Amino acid sequence: MSGLREECGLFGVYSPEKSDLAKTTYYGLFALQHRGQENCGIVVNDDGILKTYKDSGLVNDVFTQSILEDLGEGNMSVGHVRYGTTGGNERLNSQPIVINHHKGCMALAHNGNLVNSFELRKELETQGSIFHTTADTEVIAYLITKERISCDSIETAIDRTMDKLQGAYSLIVMSASKLIAVRDPFGFRPLCYGQRSDGSYVVASETCALNTVNAEYIRDIEPGEIVIFDKDGIRSIKDHCNKQPHKICIFEYIYFARPDSVIEGVSVHEARKRAGACLAMEHPVQADVVIGVPDSGLDAAIGYAQQSGIPYGIGFIKNKYIGRTFIAPGQKNREDKVRIKLNVVKDTVDGKRVVLVDDSIVRGTTIARIIGLLREAGAKEIHVRSSAPPFTDPCYYGTDISSKDNLIACQHSLNEIASVVGAESVGYLDVNHLNMLIGSQKNTGYCYSCFNGEYPTKTPDGDEKFIFEKHVSDNEEHI
Repeated sequence: MSGLREECGLFGVYSPEKSDLAKTTYYGLFALQHRGQENCGIVVNDDGILKTYKDSGLVNDVFTQSILEDLGEGNMSVGHVRYGTTGGNERLNSQPIVINHHKGCMALAHNGNLVNSFELRKELETQGSIFHTTADTEVIAYLITKERISCDSIETAIDRTMDKLQGAYSLIVMSASKLIAVRDPFGFRPLCYGQRSDGSYVVASETCALNTVNAEYIRDIEPGEIVIFDKDGIRSIKDHCNKQPHKICIFEYIYFARPDSVIEGVSVHEARKRAGACLAMEHPVQADVVIGVPDSGLDAAIGYAQQSGIPYGIGFIKNKYIGRTFIAPGQKNREDKVRIKLNVVKDTVDGKRVVLVDDSIVRGTTIARIIGLLREAGAKEIHVRSSAPPFTDPCYYGTDISSKDNLIACQHSLNEIASVVGAESVGYLDVNHLNMLIGSQKNTGYCYSCFNGEYPTKTPDGDEKFIFEKHVSDNEEHI
Protein backbone atom coordinates (compact mmCIF):
# COMPACT_ATOMS: atom_id res chain seq x y z
CA MET A 1 0.00 0.00 0.00
CA SER A 2 1.46 3.34 -1.04
CA GLY A 3 0.49 6.07 1.36
CA LEU A 4 -3.20 6.16 2.28
CA ARG A 5 -4.46 6.23 5.79
CA GLU A 6 -7.46 4.22 6.74
CA GLU A 7 -11.01 4.39 7.90
CA CYS A 8 -12.37 3.82 11.38
CA GLY A 9 -14.03 0.67 12.65
CA LEU A 10 -17.29 0.47 14.62
CA PHE A 11 -18.57 -2.31 16.84
CA GLY A 12 -21.57 -2.50 19.15
CA VAL A 13 -23.56 -5.11 21.07
CA TYR A 14 -27.06 -5.14 22.52
CA SER A 15 -27.76 -8.07 24.86
CA PRO A 16 -31.03 -9.01 26.54
CA GLU A 17 -29.03 -10.19 29.55
CA LYS A 18 -25.95 -8.84 31.28
CA SER A 19 -22.75 -10.44 30.08
CA ASP A 20 -19.05 -9.78 29.61
CA LEU A 21 -19.53 -7.38 26.72
CA ALA A 22 -16.17 -5.68 27.25
CA LYS A 23 -14.38 -8.80 26.05
CA THR A 24 -16.87 -9.34 23.24
CA THR A 25 -16.25 -5.80 22.05
CA TYR A 26 -12.50 -6.27 22.43
CA TYR A 27 -12.63 -9.28 20.09
CA GLY A 28 -14.78 -7.35 17.63
CA LEU A 29 -12.38 -4.42 17.58
CA PHE A 30 -9.46 -6.79 17.17
CA ALA A 31 -11.10 -8.03 13.96
CA LEU A 32 -11.45 -4.41 12.79
CA GLN A 33 -7.93 -3.32 13.73
CA HIS A 34 -7.03 -2.91 10.05
CA ARG A 35 -9.46 0.03 9.85
CA GLY A 36 -7.67 2.16 12.43
CA GLN A 37 -4.45 1.91 14.40
CA GLU A 38 -4.13 5.28 16.12
CA ASN A 39 -6.68 5.07 18.93
CA CYS A 40 -9.31 2.73 20.30
CA GLY A 41 -12.00 2.77 22.94
CA ILE A 42 -14.80 0.80 24.56
CA VAL A 43 -17.86 1.99 26.49
CA VAL A 44 -19.92 -0.55 28.47
CA ASN A 45 -23.47 0.25 29.59
CA ASP A 46 -24.51 -1.31 32.88
CA ASP A 47 -28.14 -0.27 33.53
CA GLY A 48 -27.53 3.26 32.33
CA ILE A 49 -24.10 3.66 33.93
CA LEU A 50 -21.45 4.08 31.24
CA LYS A 51 -17.94 2.81 31.91
CA THR A 52 -15.32 4.04 29.46
CA TYR A 53 -11.73 3.34 28.56
CA LYS A 54 -9.92 4.69 25.51
CA ASP A 55 -6.35 5.52 24.60
CA SER A 56 -3.85 5.80 21.78
CA GLY A 57 -2.50 2.56 20.38
CA LEU A 58 -3.52 -0.85 19.10
CA VAL A 59 -6.39 -2.78 20.65
CA ASN A 60 -4.15 -5.47 22.09
CA ASP A 61 -1.88 -2.86 23.72
CA VAL A 62 -4.58 -0.55 25.07
CA PHE A 63 -6.88 -3.15 26.60
CA THR A 64 -5.20 -5.32 29.20
CA GLN A 65 -6.99 -8.07 31.08
CA SER A 66 -7.38 -5.86 34.15
CA ILE A 67 -8.84 -2.97 32.12
CA LEU A 68 -11.40 -5.28 30.52
CA GLU A 69 -12.33 -6.63 33.94
CA ASP A 70 -12.74 -3.08 35.27
CA LEU A 71 -15.15 -2.28 32.44
CA GLY A 72 -17.18 -5.22 33.70
CA GLU A 73 -20.44 -6.67 32.52
CA GLY A 74 -23.31 -4.86 30.91
CA ASN A 75 -26.20 -5.25 28.53
CA MET A 76 -24.82 -2.90 25.85
CA SER A 77 -21.45 -1.78 24.59
CA VAL A 78 -19.91 0.23 21.79
CA GLY A 79 -16.31 0.20 20.57
CA HIS A 80 -14.19 2.07 18.07
CA VAL A 81 -10.82 1.82 16.36
CA ARG A 82 -9.66 5.05 14.84
CA TYR A 83 -7.62 6.57 12.17
CA GLY A 84 -8.75 10.19 12.06
CA THR A 85 -9.18 12.06 8.79
CA THR A 86 -10.06 15.10 10.88
CA GLY A 87 -8.68 15.60 14.35
CA GLY A 88 -5.14 14.69 15.37
CA ASN A 89 -4.20 11.33 16.80
CA GLU A 90 -4.07 12.59 20.39
CA ARG A 91 -5.84 10.57 23.06
CA LEU A 92 -8.49 13.28 23.44
CA ASN A 93 -9.72 12.48 19.92
CA SER A 94 -10.25 8.82 20.80
CA GLN A 95 -13.75 7.45 20.48
CA PRO A 96 -16.45 6.62 21.47
CA ILE A 97 -17.40 10.11 22.66
CA VAL A 98 -19.48 10.11 25.85
CA ILE A 99 -22.00 12.88 26.57
CA ASN A 100 -24.01 13.36 29.78
CA HIS A 101 -27.01 15.69 29.90
CA HIS A 102 -30.05 16.18 32.07
CA LYS A 103 -32.11 13.69 30.04
CA GLY A 104 -29.52 10.95 30.29
CA CYS A 105 -26.30 9.85 28.61
CA MET A 106 -24.98 8.91 25.21
CA ALA A 107 -21.92 7.25 23.70
CA LEU A 108 -21.22 7.77 20.01
CA ALA A 109 -18.77 6.17 17.57
CA HIS A 110 -18.35 7.51 14.03
CA ASN A 111 -16.80 6.35 10.78
CA GLY A 112 -16.64 8.86 7.94
CA ASN A 113 -16.13 12.54 7.38
CA LEU A 114 -18.55 15.45 7.25
CA VAL A 115 -18.15 18.06 4.55
CA ASN A 116 -19.98 20.74 6.55
CA SER A 117 -18.43 20.21 9.98
CA PHE A 118 -16.72 23.62 9.86
CA GLU A 119 -20.01 25.51 9.47
CA LEU A 120 -21.78 23.32 12.02
CA ARG A 121 -19.05 23.78 14.60
CA LYS A 122 -18.99 27.54 14.14
CA GLU A 123 -22.75 27.65 14.63
CA LEU A 124 -22.56 25.52 17.78
CA GLU A 125 -19.73 27.60 19.23
CA THR A 126 -21.72 30.78 18.59
CA GLN A 127 -24.51 29.22 20.63
CA GLY A 128 -22.16 28.48 23.53
CA SER A 129 -20.89 24.96 22.88
CA ILE A 130 -17.36 24.27 24.07
CA PHE A 131 -15.43 21.66 22.10
CA HIS A 132 -12.80 19.43 23.66
CA THR A 133 -11.62 17.65 20.52
CA THR A 134 -10.76 18.59 16.96
CA ALA A 135 -12.79 15.78 15.40
CA ASP A 136 -16.09 16.18 13.57
CA THR A 137 -17.51 13.34 15.67
CA GLU A 138 -17.96 15.78 18.53
CA VAL A 139 -20.01 18.02 16.25
CA ILE A 140 -22.38 15.12 15.57
CA ALA A 141 -22.59 14.30 19.28
CA TYR A 142 -23.45 17.88 20.21
CA LEU A 143 -26.10 18.16 17.51
CA ILE A 144 -27.80 14.95 18.64
CA THR A 145 -27.67 16.09 22.26
CA LYS A 146 -29.12 19.47 21.37
CA GLU A 147 -32.05 17.81 19.60
CA ARG A 148 -32.47 15.26 22.40
CA ILE A 149 -33.05 18.04 24.93
CA SER A 150 -36.13 19.16 23.02
CA CYS A 151 -37.64 15.85 21.83
CA ASP A 152 -38.97 12.67 23.37
CA SER A 153 -36.48 10.04 22.16
CA ILE A 154 -32.89 9.58 21.10
CA GLU A 155 -33.92 8.13 17.72
CA THR A 156 -36.03 11.21 16.98
CA ALA A 157 -33.05 13.38 17.89
CA ILE A 158 -30.85 11.42 15.48
CA ASP A 159 -33.48 11.64 12.75
CA ARG A 160 -33.60 15.43 13.10
CA THR A 161 -29.81 15.69 13.23
CA MET A 162 -29.46 13.86 9.93
CA ASP A 163 -31.21 16.79 8.25
CA LYS A 164 -28.16 18.91 9.17
CA LEU A 165 -25.32 16.50 8.38
CA GLN A 166 -23.65 16.43 4.98
CA GLY A 167 -21.07 13.87 3.97
CA ALA A 168 -20.14 10.39 5.09
CA TYR A 169 -21.14 8.96 8.44
CA SER A 170 -21.86 5.55 9.81
CA LEU A 171 -22.68 5.77 13.52
CA ILE A 172 -23.31 3.56 16.51
CA VAL A 173 -25.11 5.50 19.22
CA MET A 174 -25.74 4.08 22.70
CA SER A 175 -28.14 5.68 25.14
CA ALA A 176 -29.08 4.42 28.60
CA SER A 177 -31.53 1.91 27.12
CA LYS A 178 -30.95 1.67 23.35
CA LEU A 179 -28.29 0.78 20.83
CA ILE A 180 -28.77 2.57 17.51
CA ALA A 181 -27.08 2.06 14.15
CA VAL A 182 -27.12 4.89 11.60
CA ARG A 183 -25.92 5.22 8.02
CA ASP A 184 -25.83 8.38 5.92
CA PRO A 185 -28.28 8.67 2.98
CA PHE A 186 -25.55 8.00 0.41
CA GLY A 187 -24.28 4.93 2.26
CA PHE A 188 -20.63 5.95 1.82
CA ARG A 189 -19.39 3.77 4.69
CA PRO A 190 -20.42 0.17 5.43
CA LEU A 191 -22.41 -0.96 8.47
CA CYS A 192 -24.19 -4.25 9.13
CA TYR A 193 -25.67 -6.28 11.94
CA GLY A 194 -26.10 -9.88 13.01
CA GLN A 195 -27.29 -11.98 15.91
CA ARG A 196 -25.61 -14.41 18.31
CA SER A 197 -27.09 -17.61 19.65
CA ASP A 198 -27.70 -15.96 23.04
CA GLY A 199 -30.10 -13.49 21.41
CA SER A 200 -27.74 -10.52 21.47
CA TYR A 201 -27.43 -8.27 18.42
CA VAL A 202 -24.09 -7.14 17.03
CA VAL A 203 -23.47 -4.10 14.82
CA ALA A 204 -20.16 -3.77 12.99
CA SER A 205 -18.43 -2.02 10.12
CA GLU A 206 -17.62 -5.35 8.49
CA THR A 207 -18.90 -8.91 8.54
CA CYS A 208 -15.48 -10.22 9.60
CA ALA A 209 -16.15 -8.75 13.07
CA LEU A 210 -19.50 -10.55 13.23
CA ASN A 211 -17.75 -13.81 12.41
CA THR A 212 -15.17 -13.24 15.13
CA VAL A 213 -17.81 -13.09 17.88
CA ASN A 214 -19.95 -15.90 16.40
CA ALA A 215 -22.75 -13.62 15.22
CA GLU A 216 -24.74 -14.64 12.17
CA TYR A 217 -24.98 -11.88 9.59
CA ILE A 218 -28.54 -10.63 9.06
CA ARG A 219 -28.24 -7.64 6.75
CA ASP A 220 -26.58 -4.32 5.99
CA ILE A 221 -27.97 -1.12 7.42
CA GLU A 222 -29.60 0.66 4.48
CA PRO A 223 -28.32 4.07 3.36
CA GLY A 224 -30.25 6.67 5.36
CA GLU A 225 -31.61 4.11 7.82
CA ILE A 226 -31.76 4.33 11.62
CA VAL A 227 -32.00 0.90 13.30
CA ILE A 228 -32.91 0.74 17.00
CA PHE A 229 -32.16 -2.22 19.27
CA ASP A 230 -33.83 -2.23 22.70
CA LYS A 231 -35.93 -4.35 25.06
CA ASP A 232 -38.80 -4.31 22.56
CA GLY A 233 -36.69 -5.82 19.77
CA ILE A 234 -35.64 -4.17 16.50
CA ARG A 235 -37.28 -1.36 14.59
CA SER A 236 -36.09 1.14 12.03
CA ILE A 237 -36.72 4.67 10.81
CA LYS A 238 -36.38 5.20 7.06
CA ASP A 239 -37.20 8.90 6.70
CA HIS A 240 -33.86 9.47 4.96
CA CYS A 241 -33.80 6.30 2.83
CA ASN A 242 -33.94 6.54 -0.97
CA LYS A 243 -33.37 10.30 -0.84
CA GLN A 244 -29.92 10.14 -2.44
CA PRO A 245 -28.16 7.89 -4.97
CA HIS A 246 -26.25 5.04 -3.39
CA LYS A 247 -22.52 5.82 -3.16
CA ILE A 248 -20.66 3.11 -1.27
CA CYS A 249 -16.94 3.95 -1.31
CA ILE A 250 -15.31 1.79 -3.98
CA PHE A 251 -12.10 1.82 -1.98
CA GLU A 252 -13.75 -0.39 0.63
CA TYR A 253 -13.44 -3.16 -1.95
CA ILE A 254 -9.99 -2.17 -3.20
CA TYR A 255 -8.28 -1.64 0.12
CA PHE A 256 -10.11 -0.70 3.33
CA ALA A 257 -12.08 -3.84 4.12
CA ARG A 258 -10.63 -7.15 5.19
CA PRO A 259 -10.67 -9.70 2.34
CA ASP A 260 -12.85 -12.14 4.30
CA SER A 261 -15.60 -9.53 4.69
CA VAL A 262 -18.72 -9.30 2.56
CA ILE A 263 -19.95 -5.76 1.93
CA GLU A 264 -23.46 -5.32 0.58
CA GLY A 265 -23.48 -8.85 -0.79
CA VAL A 266 -20.08 -8.64 -2.47
CA SER A 267 -17.06 -10.65 -1.33
CA VAL A 268 -14.10 -8.33 -0.89
CA HIS A 269 -11.71 -11.15 -1.77
CA GLU A 270 -13.52 -11.82 -5.05
CA ALA A 271 -13.73 -8.09 -5.86
CA ARG A 272 -9.96 -7.79 -5.57
CA LYS A 273 -9.38 -10.88 -7.68
CA ARG A 274 -11.60 -9.36 -10.37
CA ALA A 275 -9.54 -6.15 -10.20
CA GLY A 276 -6.40 -8.19 -10.80
CA ALA A 277 -7.98 -10.02 -13.72
CA CYS A 278 -8.97 -6.68 -15.26
CA LEU A 279 -5.40 -5.45 -14.87
CA ALA A 280 -4.09 -8.51 -16.67
CA MET A 281 -6.37 -7.80 -19.61
CA GLU A 282 -5.71 -4.05 -19.65
CA HIS A 283 -1.94 -4.20 -19.04
CA PRO A 284 -0.49 -7.53 -20.23
CA VAL A 285 3.25 -8.07 -20.03
CA GLN A 286 5.76 -10.86 -20.56
CA ALA A 287 6.91 -11.92 -17.09
CA ASP A 288 8.00 -14.91 -15.03
CA VAL A 289 6.14 -14.37 -11.76
CA VAL A 290 3.30 -12.30 -10.27
CA ILE A 291 3.64 -11.13 -6.66
CA GLY A 292 1.45 -8.90 -4.49
CA VAL A 293 2.25 -6.30 -1.87
CA PRO A 294 0.78 -7.55 1.44
CA ASP A 295 -1.94 -7.49 2.43
CA SER A 296 -4.53 -5.96 0.12
CA GLY A 297 -2.43 -6.42 -3.02
CA LEU A 298 -2.33 -10.20 -2.64
CA ASP A 299 -5.85 -10.98 -3.83
CA ALA A 300 -5.45 -8.76 -6.90
CA ALA A 301 -2.13 -10.47 -7.64
CA ILE A 302 -3.87 -13.86 -7.57
CA GLY A 303 -6.46 -12.53 -10.01
CA TYR A 304 -3.75 -11.18 -12.31
CA ALA A 305 -1.89 -14.49 -12.27
CA GLN A 306 -5.02 -16.54 -12.96
CA GLN A 307 -6.06 -14.35 -15.88
CA SER A 308 -2.59 -13.99 -17.41
CA GLY A 309 -1.34 -17.54 -16.86
CA ILE A 310 1.84 -16.18 -15.26
CA PRO A 311 2.69 -18.14 -12.08
CA TYR A 312 1.81 -16.54 -8.75
CA GLY A 313 4.56 -16.39 -6.16
CA ILE A 314 5.05 -15.26 -2.58
CA GLY A 315 7.28 -12.24 -2.98
CA PHE A 316 7.27 -10.82 0.52
CA ILE A 317 7.11 -11.96 4.09
CA LYS A 318 5.31 -9.36 6.19
CA ASN A 319 6.15 -8.60 9.78
CA LYS A 320 2.72 -8.79 11.41
CA TYR A 321 3.85 -6.91 14.50
CA ILE A 322 4.20 -3.50 12.93
CA GLY A 323 1.42 -1.15 11.88
CA ARG A 324 0.76 -0.15 8.29
CA THR A 325 3.54 1.99 6.88
CA PHE A 326 1.58 5.23 6.66
CA ILE A 327 1.05 5.34 10.44
CA ALA A 328 4.62 6.60 10.80
CA PRO A 329 4.84 10.39 11.14
CA GLY A 330 7.10 11.83 8.47
CA GLN A 331 8.22 10.41 5.16
CA LYS A 332 11.71 9.30 6.27
CA ASN A 333 10.26 7.23 9.11
CA ARG A 334 7.65 5.81 6.76
CA GLU A 335 10.27 4.66 4.28
CA ASP A 336 12.43 3.10 7.00
CA LYS A 337 9.42 1.12 8.13
CA VAL A 338 9.03 -0.46 4.69
CA ARG A 339 12.21 -2.46 5.15
CA ILE A 340 11.28 -3.43 8.69
CA LYS A 341 7.82 -4.49 7.59
CA LEU A 342 8.53 -6.36 4.33
CA ASN A 343 11.26 -8.84 3.56
CA VAL A 344 11.69 -10.11 0.01
CA VAL A 345 11.65 -13.86 -0.70
CA LYS A 346 14.77 -13.84 -2.87
CA ASP A 347 14.18 -17.20 -4.53
CA THR A 348 10.86 -15.96 -5.91
CA VAL A 349 12.27 -12.92 -7.72
CA ASP A 350 16.01 -13.42 -8.27
CA GLY A 351 16.80 -13.17 -11.99
CA LYS A 352 13.13 -12.95 -12.93
CA ARG A 353 10.76 -10.58 -14.67
CA VAL A 354 8.31 -9.60 -11.94
CA VAL A 355 4.76 -8.26 -12.05
CA LEU A 356 4.30 -6.36 -8.79
CA VAL A 357 0.64 -5.79 -7.88
CA ASP A 358 -0.31 -3.20 -5.28
CA ASP A 359 -3.72 -1.86 -4.34
CA SER A 360 -2.87 1.74 -5.26
CA ILE A 361 -0.14 4.27 -5.90
CA VAL A 362 -0.57 7.57 -4.09
CA ARG A 363 2.70 9.51 -3.71
CA GLY A 364 4.89 6.85 -5.24
CA THR A 365 7.45 6.92 -2.45
CA THR A 366 6.50 3.64 -0.80
CA ILE A 367 6.23 1.67 -4.05
CA ALA A 368 9.63 3.05 -5.06
CA ARG A 369 11.12 1.73 -1.84
CA ILE A 370 9.52 -1.67 -2.40
CA ILE A 371 10.91 -1.76 -5.93
CA GLY A 372 14.33 -0.99 -4.46
CA LEU A 373 14.04 -4.04 -2.20
CA LEU A 374 13.18 -6.22 -5.20
CA ARG A 375 16.16 -4.88 -7.16
CA GLU A 376 18.44 -5.72 -4.24
CA ALA A 377 17.01 -9.25 -4.27
CA GLY A 378 17.95 -9.65 -7.95
CA ALA A 379 14.70 -8.92 -9.84
CA LYS A 380 15.57 -8.45 -13.52
CA GLU A 381 12.47 -6.48 -14.52
CA ILE A 382 9.67 -5.00 -12.42
CA HIS A 383 6.28 -4.15 -13.88
CA VAL A 384 3.99 -2.39 -11.42
CA ARG A 385 0.24 -2.85 -11.62
CA SER A 386 -2.21 -0.91 -9.44
CA SER A 387 -5.65 -2.39 -8.71
CA ALA A 388 -6.95 1.17 -8.29
CA PRO A 389 -7.12 3.89 -10.94
CA PRO A 390 -4.82 6.92 -10.60
CA PHE A 391 -5.68 9.22 -7.69
CA THR A 392 -6.41 12.59 -9.26
CA ASP A 393 -8.56 14.43 -6.70
CA PRO A 394 -9.04 14.92 -2.96
CA CYS A 395 -11.48 12.77 -0.98
CA TYR A 396 -13.81 14.48 1.50
CA TYR A 397 -15.61 11.38 2.78
CA GLY A 398 -13.04 9.65 4.94
CA THR A 399 -10.08 8.64 2.78
CA ASP A 400 -7.14 10.78 3.80
CA ILE A 401 -6.43 12.56 0.51
CA SER A 402 -6.94 16.28 1.05
CA SER A 403 -4.88 17.77 -1.78
CA LYS A 404 -3.62 17.11 -5.30
CA ASP A 405 -0.19 18.46 -4.42
CA ASN A 406 1.63 15.17 -3.75
CA LEU A 407 -0.45 12.81 -5.86
CA ILE A 408 2.03 11.34 -8.30
CA ALA A 409 -0.61 10.84 -11.02
CA CYS A 410 -1.29 14.59 -10.99
CA GLN A 411 2.36 15.45 -11.52
CA HIS A 412 3.60 12.88 -14.02
CA SER A 413 2.64 10.87 -17.09
CA LEU A 414 2.52 7.06 -16.97
CA ASN A 415 6.03 6.72 -18.41
CA GLU A 416 7.33 9.36 -16.03
CA ILE A 417 5.79 7.54 -13.06
CA ALA A 418 7.58 4.35 -14.10
CA SER A 419 10.84 6.28 -14.24
CA VAL A 420 10.24 7.99 -10.88
CA VAL A 421 9.49 4.75 -9.01
CA GLY A 422 12.18 2.75 -10.84
CA ALA A 423 9.99 0.28 -12.73
CA GLU A 424 10.06 -0.94 -16.33
CA SER A 425 6.35 -0.16 -16.65
CA VAL A 426 3.35 0.98 -14.61
CA GLY A 427 -0.31 0.21 -15.25
CA TYR A 428 -3.44 1.33 -13.42
CA LEU A 429 -6.92 -0.14 -13.39
CA ASP A 430 -9.12 1.67 -15.90
CA VAL A 431 -11.55 3.90 -14.03
CA ASN A 432 -14.29 2.78 -16.40
CA HIS A 433 -13.87 -0.80 -15.22
CA LEU A 434 -14.46 -0.16 -11.50
CA ASN A 435 -17.95 -1.59 -11.82
CA MET A 436 -16.40 -4.97 -12.65
CA LEU A 437 -15.02 -5.19 -9.11
CA ILE A 438 -18.44 -5.48 -7.53
CA GLY A 439 -20.02 -7.52 -10.30
CA SER A 440 -23.04 -7.07 -12.48
CA GLN A 441 -25.35 -8.47 -9.79
CA LYS A 442 -24.88 -5.34 -7.69
CA ASN A 443 -27.55 -2.92 -8.86
CA THR A 444 -26.26 0.10 -6.98
CA GLY A 445 -23.86 2.98 -7.27
CA TYR A 446 -20.51 3.68 -5.73
CA CYS A 447 -18.35 6.71 -4.99
CA TYR A 448 -15.07 7.11 -6.84
CA SER A 449 -14.65 10.88 -6.56
CA CYS A 450 -10.93 10.57 -5.78
CA PHE A 451 -10.50 9.05 -9.26
CA ASN A 452 -12.66 11.44 -11.31
CA GLY A 453 -13.32 14.59 -9.24
CA GLU A 454 -17.10 14.25 -9.45
CA TYR A 455 -18.54 14.66 -5.94
CA PRO A 456 -22.05 13.64 -4.83
CA THR A 457 -22.16 16.45 -2.23
CA LYS A 458 -20.81 19.95 -1.89
CA THR A 459 -17.14 20.09 -0.92
CA PRO A 460 -15.39 22.10 1.81
CA ASP A 461 -13.62 25.32 0.92
CA GLY A 462 -9.86 25.55 1.20
CA ASP A 463 -8.38 24.08 4.38
CA GLU A 464 -11.63 23.80 6.31
CA LYS A 465 -10.99 20.12 6.89
CA PHE A 466 -8.06 20.92 9.21
CA ILE A 467 -9.05 24.34 10.48
CA PHE A 468 -9.33 23.18 14.09
CA GLU A 469 -6.04 21.36 14.24
CA LYS A 470 -3.71 22.78 16.87
CA HIS A 471 -0.57 21.42 15.27
CA VAL A 472 -0.24 20.60 11.60
CA SER A 473 3.31 20.30 10.34
CA ASP A 474 4.62 19.37 6.94
CA ASN A 475 5.89 15.99 8.10
CA GLU A 476 2.46 14.93 9.34
CA GLU A 477 1.41 14.72 5.68
CA HIS A 478 -2.37 14.79 5.90
CA ILE A 479 -2.65 13.50 2.35
